[in-house]
Amino acid sequence: MENELQARAAQNAEVRNRADEEMYALGIDRALISNVVDTFYARVVEHPELGPVFNARLTGRWSEHTLKMKSFWSAVAFRDGTYGGKPVQAHLSVANLTPELFPQWLELFEKTLDDVVTNEEAKVWFMATAQRIAQSLTLSLFYNPALDDPNRRS
Repeated sequence: MENELQARAAQNAEVRNRADEEMYALGIDRALISNVVDTFYARVVEHPELGPVFNARLTGRWSEHTLKMKSFWSAVAFRDGTYGGKPVQAHLSVANLTPELFPQWLELFEKTLDDVVTNEEAKVWFMATAQRIAQSLTLSLFYNPALDDPNRRS
């Protein structure tokens, strides 16, 4: 059992080291992640569609949310296991959250990347990751398998 734990720890360290190297090669570090998150959510607050949904949920808690998002993005980038949240559960009770907001979120995120990230490969990584996150959340929050049942279609 102890050997198994040591092997798992070594494997986790290798994953983190490889992620650090990959992110370093892209020019992604925690300072860039912080800048992207701060800039993006400052724009979300002002967005005509996203702002009201986010503000209704986060008024008085924006700094807490941005810290959590920095932790989330750092954990995704560096695979360090520092983020312990549950994104799907966190979004289940967000009033007025609709699937139509996710493309707007992605568009605003892409504009933020264009303004903040100078390395094209880093932009590609951020955007591909954001698209996977948006797709995962959309499927988790709004997908109804019954709608795919050919016997239920009219």
